[in-house]
Amino acid sequence: MIDFRYHLVSIVAVFLALAIGIVLGSTELQGHTIDALQATANYLRNELDAADAQRADYQTQASAEEQYLQTAEPRLLAGLLTGDGVVIITEPGAQGSVVDGIRQAVVTAGATVTGQVALQPAFNDLSGATQSSLDSIDSQIASTDDVALDAPADPQTAPQQQAAQLIAAALLTKTGSLPLLSVSGAQTLLSAYAQAGYLTVSGTPAGGATLAVLVTPQTAPADGANDPANQVLLAITPEFAGASAATVVAGGTVGSAQSGSAISVLRSSSASSMVSTIDDADTTLGQITVVEALAAQLAGKKPNSYGVSGASALSPVPVPSPSSSPSASVSVTPTPHPTATGKGKKPVKKK
Repeated sequence: MIDFRYHLVSIVAVFLALAIGIVLGSTELQGHTIDALQATANYLRNELDAADAQRADYQTQASAEEQYLQTAEPRLLAGLLTGDGVVIITEPGAQGSVVDGIRQAVVTAGATVTGQVALQPAFNDLSGATQSSLDSIDSQIASTDDVALDAPADPQTAPQQQAAQLIAAALLTKTGSLPLLSVSGAQTLLSAYAQAGYLTVSGTPAGGATLAVLVTPQTAPADGANDPANQVLLAITPEFAGASAATVVAGGTVGSAQSGSAISVLRSSSASSMVSTIDDADTTLGQITVVEALAAQLAGKKPNSYGVSGASALSPVPVPSPSSSPSASVSVTPTPHPTATGKGKKPVKKK
Protein backbone atom coordinates (compact mmCIF):
# COMPACT_ATOMS: atom_id res chain seq x y z
CA MET A 1 0.00 0.00 0.00
CA ILE A 2 1.29 3.46 -0.87
CA ASP A 3 1.53 5.50 2.33
CA PHE A 4 0.86 9.16 2.95
CA ARG A 5 4.58 10.02 2.89
CA TYR A 6 4.80 8.90 -0.76
CA HIS A 7 1.87 11.17 -1.72
CA LEU A 8 3.46 14.08 0.10
CA VAL A 9 6.81 13.60 -1.68
CA SER A 10 5.02 13.36 -5.05
CA ILE A 11 3.13 16.60 -4.46
CA VAL A 12 6.30 18.40 -3.39
CA ALA A 13 8.05 17.11 -6.50
CA VAL A 14 5.31 18.45 -8.75
CA PHE A 15 5.42 21.91 -7.21
CA LEU A 16 9.22 21.91 -7.33
CA ALA A 17 9.11 21.11 -11.03
CA LEU A 18 6.65 23.94 -11.61
CA ALA A 19 8.88 26.34 -9.70
CA ILE A 20 11.91 25.36 -11.74
CA GLY A 21 9.93 25.79 -14.95
CA ILE A 22 8.80 29.26 -13.95
CA VAL A 23 12.34 30.28 -13.09
CA LEU A 24 13.70 29.01 -16.36
CA GLY A 25 10.90 30.59 -18.32
CA SER A 26 11.42 33.96 -16.69
CA THR A 27 15.11 33.99 -17.49
CA GLU A 28 16.23 32.06 -20.59
CA LEU A 29 12.89 32.13 -22.52
CA GLN A 30 11.57 35.46 -21.30
CA GLY A 31 12.69 37.51 -24.28
CA HIS A 32 11.25 35.18 -26.95
CA THR A 33 7.93 34.77 -25.11
CA ILE A 34 7.42 38.50 -24.61
CA ASP A 35 8.26 39.21 -28.25
CA ALA A 36 5.71 36.65 -29.45
CA LEU A 37 3.02 37.96 -27.11
CA GLN A 38 3.74 41.54 -28.17
CA ALA A 39 3.43 40.63 -31.85
CA THR A 40 0.12 38.89 -31.21
CA ALA A 41 -1.17 41.86 -29.23
CA ASN A 42 -0.20 44.26 -32.01
CA TYR A 43 -1.93 42.10 -34.61
CA LEU A 44 -5.13 41.89 -32.55
CA ARG A 45 -5.04 45.65 -31.90
CA ASN A 46 -4.79 46.33 -35.63
CA GLU A 47 -7.68 43.96 -36.31
CA LEU A 48 -9.79 45.70 -33.66
CA ASP A 49 -8.98 49.13 -35.09
CA ALA A 50 -9.97 47.95 -38.58
CA ALA A 51 -13.25 46.51 -37.24
CA ASP A 52 -14.00 49.77 -35.40
CA ALA A 53 -13.37 51.77 -38.57
CA GLN A 54 -15.60 49.47 -40.59
CA ARG A 55 -18.36 49.73 -37.98
CA ALA A 56 -18.11 53.53 -38.06
CA ASP A 57 -18.46 53.43 -41.87
CA TYR A 58 -21.55 51.22 -41.60
CA GLN A 59 -23.08 53.51 -38.99
CA THR A 60 -22.47 56.53 -41.20
CA GLN A 61 -24.02 54.76 -44.18
CA ALA A 62 -27.03 53.59 -42.15
CA SER A 63 -27.54 57.10 -40.78
CA ALA A 64 -27.45 58.57 -44.28
CA GLU A 65 -29.95 55.97 -45.56
CA GLU A 66 -32.27 56.63 -42.61
CA GLN A 67 -32.11 60.37 -43.25
CA TYR A 68 -32.86 59.85 -46.93
CA LEU A 69 -35.88 57.64 -46.16
CA GLN A 70 -37.23 60.18 -43.68
CA THR A 71 -37.03 62.81 -46.41
CA ALA A 72 -38.55 60.52 -49.05
CA GLU A 73 -41.28 59.05 -46.83
CA PRO A 74 -44.01 61.61 -47.65
CA ARG A 75 -43.57 61.04 -51.38
CA LEU A 76 -43.31 57.26 -51.08
CA LEU A 77 -46.50 57.01 -49.02
CA ALA A 78 -48.58 59.79 -50.55
CA GLY A 79 -52.14 58.63 -51.22
CA LEU A 80 -51.61 54.94 -50.39
CA LEU A 81 -54.27 54.87 -47.65
CA THR A 82 -56.30 57.97 -48.39
CA GLY A 83 -59.67 57.86 -46.62
CA ASP A 84 -58.92 54.67 -44.66
CA GLY A 85 -59.26 54.30 -40.91
CA VAL A 86 -56.56 52.44 -38.97
CA VAL A 87 -56.71 51.18 -35.40
CA ILE A 88 -53.49 50.34 -33.56
CA ILE A 89 -53.51 47.45 -31.10
CA THR A 90 -50.45 47.06 -28.87
CA GLU A 91 -49.29 44.06 -26.87
CA PRO A 92 -47.66 44.43 -23.44
CA GLY A 93 -44.05 45.51 -23.98
CA ALA A 94 -44.62 47.16 -27.37
CA GLN A 95 -42.13 50.00 -27.78
CA GLY A 96 -43.63 53.49 -27.76
CA SER A 97 -41.28 54.81 -30.44
CA VAL A 98 -42.36 52.01 -32.80
CA VAL A 99 -46.02 52.87 -32.23
CA ASP A 100 -45.35 56.58 -32.82
CA GLY A 101 -43.44 55.88 -36.04
CA ILE A 102 -46.20 53.67 -37.41
CA ARG A 103 -48.81 56.25 -36.49
CA GLN A 104 -46.90 58.96 -38.35
CA ALA A 105 -46.46 56.76 -41.45
CA VAL A 106 -50.16 55.89 -41.53
CA VAL A 107 -51.16 59.54 -41.30
CA THR A 108 -48.61 60.48 -43.97
CA ALA A 109 -50.27 57.91 -46.26
CA GLY A 110 -53.59 59.74 -45.92
CA ALA A 111 -55.31 57.49 -43.36
CA THR A 112 -56.87 58.39 -40.03
CA VAL A 113 -55.76 56.66 -36.84
CA THR A 114 -59.07 56.12 -35.09
CA GLY A 115 -57.43 55.22 -31.80
CA GLN A 116 -55.24 52.81 -29.91
CA VAL A 117 -56.12 49.77 -27.80
CA ALA A 118 -53.33 48.65 -25.48
CA LEU A 119 -53.71 45.08 -24.25
CA GLN A 120 -52.53 44.73 -20.65
CA PRO A 121 -50.46 41.90 -19.08
CA ALA A 122 -53.62 40.51 -17.46
CA PHE A 123 -55.00 39.76 -20.92
CA ASN A 124 -52.17 37.24 -21.46
CA ASP A 125 -52.66 35.53 -18.10
CA LEU A 126 -53.79 31.92 -18.57
CA SER A 127 -54.51 31.23 -14.90
CA GLY A 128 -57.91 29.90 -13.90
CA ALA A 129 -59.05 33.11 -12.22
CA THR A 130 -58.30 35.24 -15.26
CA GLN A 131 -59.85 32.76 -17.67
CA SER A 132 -63.02 32.65 -15.58
CA SER A 133 -63.21 36.45 -15.42
CA LEU A 134 -62.67 36.89 -19.17
CA ASP A 135 -65.13 34.15 -19.99
CA SER A 136 -67.78 35.84 -17.85
CA ILE A 137 -67.28 39.18 -19.61
CA ASP A 138 -67.30 37.51 -23.04
CA SER A 139 -70.56 35.70 -22.35
CA GLN A 140 -72.28 38.76 -20.93
CA ILE A 141 -71.31 40.99 -23.88
CA ALA A 142 -72.19 38.34 -26.46
CA SER A 143 -75.61 37.91 -24.87
CA THR A 144 -76.26 41.67 -24.66
CA ASP A 145 -75.13 42.39 -28.24
CA ASP A 146 -76.54 39.17 -29.70
CA VAL A 147 -73.17 37.99 -31.02
CA ALA A 148 -72.48 34.31 -31.71
CA LEU A 149 -69.02 33.53 -30.34
CA ASP A 150 -66.62 31.55 -32.53
CA ALA A 151 -65.61 28.05 -31.51
CA PRO A 152 -62.15 28.27 -29.91
CA ALA A 153 -59.16 26.95 -31.83
CA ASP A 154 -57.44 26.12 -28.53
CA PRO A 155 -59.42 25.62 -25.29
CA GLN A 156 -56.53 27.04 -23.27
CA THR A 157 -56.87 30.46 -24.94
CA ALA A 158 -60.62 30.34 -25.64
CA PRO A 159 -61.54 33.37 -23.46
CA GLN A 160 -58.84 35.51 -25.13
CA GLN A 161 -59.88 34.44 -28.61
CA GLN A 162 -63.54 35.20 -27.97
CA ALA A 163 -62.65 38.50 -26.29
CA ALA A 164 -60.61 39.41 -29.39
CA GLN A 165 -63.60 38.53 -31.58
CA LEU A 166 -65.80 40.95 -29.61
CA ILE A 167 -63.11 43.66 -29.43
CA ALA A 168 -62.52 43.37 -33.19
CA ALA A 169 -66.26 43.75 -33.78
CA ALA A 170 -66.14 46.97 -31.76
CA LEU A 171 -63.11 48.36 -33.61
CA LEU A 172 -63.29 47.18 -37.21
CA THR A 173 -65.40 46.77 -40.30
CA LYS A 174 -64.28 45.20 -43.57
CA THR A 175 -65.71 47.64 -46.07
CA GLY A 176 -66.34 50.89 -44.23
CA SER A 177 -70.03 50.05 -43.94
CA LEU A 178 -71.84 50.11 -40.61
CA PRO A 179 -70.03 47.94 -38.06
CA LEU A 180 -71.62 45.02 -36.30
CA LEU A 181 -72.01 47.09 -33.13
CA SER A 182 -73.27 50.63 -32.70
CA VAL A 183 -70.80 53.27 -31.51
CA SER A 184 -72.36 53.34 -28.05
CA GLY A 185 -72.41 49.53 -27.93
CA ALA A 186 -68.76 49.38 -28.98
CA GLN A 187 -67.77 51.90 -26.33
CA THR A 188 -69.64 49.95 -23.66
CA LEU A 189 -67.89 46.76 -24.76
CA LEU A 190 -64.42 48.31 -24.61
CA SER A 191 -65.21 49.86 -21.23
CA ALA A 192 -66.13 46.45 -19.81
CA TYR A 193 -62.71 45.02 -20.63
CA ALA A 194 -60.95 48.25 -19.57
CA GLN A 195 -62.63 48.31 -16.16
CA ALA A 196 -61.52 44.73 -15.56
CA GLY A 197 -57.90 45.69 -16.33
CA TYR A 198 -57.52 43.84 -19.62
CA LEU A 199 -56.92 46.86 -21.88
CA THR A 200 -56.72 50.63 -22.09
CA VAL A 201 -58.17 52.81 -24.83
CA SER A 202 -56.99 56.12 -26.28
CA GLY A 203 -58.71 58.10 -29.01
CA THR A 204 -62.11 57.02 -30.31
CA PRO A 205 -61.46 53.64 -31.94
CA ALA A 206 -65.02 52.32 -31.73
CA GLY A 207 -66.26 51.19 -35.13
CA GLY A 208 -64.32 53.56 -37.37
CA ALA A 209 -61.46 51.51 -38.88
CA THR A 210 -61.10 49.08 -41.76
CA LEU A 211 -57.39 48.38 -41.15
CA ALA A 212 -55.51 47.13 -38.09
CA VAL A 213 -51.87 47.23 -37.01
CA LEU A 214 -50.90 44.95 -34.14
CA VAL A 215 -47.59 45.97 -32.51
CA THR A 216 -45.63 43.26 -30.66
CA PRO A 217 -42.84 43.57 -28.06
CA GLN A 218 -39.25 43.62 -29.28
CA THR A 219 -37.88 41.05 -26.84
CA ALA A 220 -38.56 37.33 -27.05
CA PRO A 221 -40.12 35.77 -23.92
CA ALA A 222 -38.13 33.22 -21.94
CA ASP A 223 -40.49 30.36 -22.80
CA GLY A 224 -40.50 31.10 -26.54
CA ALA A 225 -43.41 29.60 -28.45
CA ASN A 226 -44.86 28.16 -25.23
CA ASP A 227 -45.05 31.53 -23.52
CA PRO A 228 -48.65 32.57 -22.71
CA ALA A 229 -48.21 35.88 -24.57
CA ASN A 230 -47.31 34.02 -27.79
CA GLN A 231 -50.14 31.53 -27.35
CA VAL A 232 -52.60 34.39 -26.90
CA LEU A 233 -51.16 36.19 -29.95
CA LEU A 234 -51.85 33.14 -32.12
CA ALA A 235 -55.42 33.03 -30.79
CA ILE A 236 -56.31 36.70 -31.29
CA THR A 237 -54.55 37.57 -34.56
CA PRO A 238 -57.03 35.69 -36.82
CA GLU A 239 -59.92 37.53 -35.13
CA PHE A 240 -58.54 40.96 -36.02
CA ALA A 241 -57.58 39.76 -39.50
CA GLY A 242 -61.05 38.34 -40.10
CA ALA A 243 -62.82 41.53 -39.02
CA SER A 244 -60.66 43.91 -41.10
CA ALA A 245 -59.90 44.59 -44.74
CA ALA A 246 -56.19 44.13 -43.90
CA THR A 247 -54.12 43.52 -40.78
CA VAL A 248 -50.37 43.86 -40.23
CA VAL A 249 -48.34 42.64 -37.25
CA ALA A 250 -45.19 44.69 -36.62
CA GLY A 251 -42.20 44.57 -34.28
CA GLY A 252 -38.85 46.31 -33.91
CA THR A 253 -35.55 45.06 -35.33
CA VAL A 254 -33.80 44.19 -32.05
CA GLY A 255 -34.98 40.70 -31.15
CA SER A 256 -38.41 40.96 -32.76
CA ALA A 257 -37.76 38.10 -35.20
CA GLN A 258 -35.38 35.97 -33.15
CA SER A 259 -36.39 32.43 -32.28
CA GLY A 260 -39.31 32.36 -29.88
CA SER A 261 -40.30 35.99 -30.46
CA ALA A 262 -43.85 37.02 -31.31
CA ILE A 263 -43.02 37.68 -34.98
CA SER A 264 -41.10 34.41 -35.33
CA VAL A 265 -43.86 32.34 -33.71
CA LEU A 266 -46.54 34.01 -35.82
CA ARG A 267 -44.61 33.43 -39.04
CA SER A 268 -44.40 29.71 -38.34
CA SER A 269 -48.15 29.38 -37.64
CA SER A 270 -51.23 29.10 -39.84
CA ALA A 271 -52.11 32.70 -38.95
CA SER A 272 -49.24 33.86 -41.18
CA SER A 273 -51.49 33.40 -44.22
CA MET A 274 -53.92 35.99 -42.84
CA VAL A 275 -51.60 38.87 -41.88
CA SER A 276 -48.41 40.48 -43.11
CA THR A 277 -45.53 40.65 -40.62
CA ILE A 278 -42.80 43.30 -40.40
CA ASP A 279 -39.77 42.78 -38.17
CA ASP A 280 -38.02 46.17 -38.54
CA ALA A 281 -40.79 48.60 -37.68
CA ASP A 282 -38.46 50.61 -35.43
CA THR A 283 -36.84 51.99 -38.60
CA THR A 284 -38.24 54.39 -41.17
CA LEU A 285 -38.00 51.65 -43.80
CA GLY A 286 -40.03 49.29 -41.61
CA GLN A 287 -42.67 51.93 -40.94
CA ILE A 288 -42.96 52.60 -44.67
CA THR A 289 -43.28 48.84 -45.15
CA VAL A 290 -46.20 48.70 -42.69
CA VAL A 291 -48.16 51.09 -44.88
CA GLU A 292 -47.11 49.40 -48.13
CA ALA A 293 -48.13 45.99 -46.73
CA LEU A 294 -51.59 47.32 -45.86
CA ALA A 295 -51.90 48.89 -49.32
CA ALA A 296 -50.78 45.65 -50.98
CA GLN A 297 -53.46 43.64 -49.17
CA LEU A 298 -56.08 46.22 -50.10
CA ALA A 299 -54.96 45.83 -53.72
CA GLY A 300 -55.68 42.10 -53.51
CA LYS A 301 -52.16 40.80 -52.87
CA LYS A 302 -51.55 38.01 -50.38
CA PRO A 303 -50.06 38.71 -46.94
CA ASN A 304 -46.32 38.16 -46.66
CA SER A 305 -43.40 38.48 -44.23
CA TYR A 306 -41.19 41.55 -44.61
CA GLY A 307 -38.04 42.82 -42.94
CA VAL A 308 -34.44 41.90 -42.30
CA SER A 309 -34.56 38.68 -40.26
CA GLY A 310 -36.19 35.51 -41.55
CA ALA A 311 -38.54 37.42 -43.86
CA SER A 312 -39.53 36.58 -47.44
CA ALA A 313 -38.78 40.08 -48.73
CA LEU A 314 -37.40 43.38 -47.51
CA SER A 315 -40.65 45.17 -48.41
CA PRO A 316 -43.61 44.75 -50.80
CA VAL A 317 -43.50 45.76 -54.43
CA PRO A 318 -44.83 49.33 -54.16
CA VAL A 319 -48.48 49.78 -55.05
CA PRO A 320 -49.11 52.89 -57.20
CA SER A 321 -50.96 55.55 -55.24
CA PRO A 322 -54.16 56.97 -56.74
CA SER A 323 -52.44 60.32 -57.21
CA SER A 324 -49.72 58.74 -59.34
CA SER A 325 -52.06 56.68 -61.54
CA PRO A 326 -52.84 57.99 -65.04
CA SER A 327 -56.19 59.74 -65.29
CA ALA A 328 -58.85 57.69 -67.01
CA SER A 329 -60.13 60.84 -68.74
CA VAL A 330 -56.90 61.44 -70.63
CA SER A 331 -56.91 60.00 -74.15
CA VAL A 332 -54.07 59.85 -76.63
CA THR A 333 -54.72 60.30 -80.38
CA PRO A 334 -52.19 58.37 -82.45
CA THR A 335 -50.23 60.29 -85.06
CA PRO A 336 -51.11 59.13 -88.59
CA HIS A 337 -48.31 57.39 -90.43
CA PRO A 338 -47.83 56.86 -94.16
CA THR A 339 -49.02 53.50 -95.43
CA ALA A 340 -46.84 50.93 -97.14
CA THR A 341 -47.95 52.18 -100.60
CA GLY A 342 -46.75 55.68 -99.84
CA LYS A 343 -50.28 57.05 -99.46
CA GLY A 344 -51.45 58.99 -96.48
CA LYS A 345 -50.85 62.42 -95.07
CA LYS A 346 -47.43 63.86 -95.31
CA PRO A 347 -45.99 65.59 -92.29
CA VAL A 348 -46.23 69.37 -92.37
CA LYS A 349 -42.86 71.00 -92.73
CA LYS A 350 -42.14 73.95 -90.49
CA LYS A 351 -40.88 77.03 -92.21
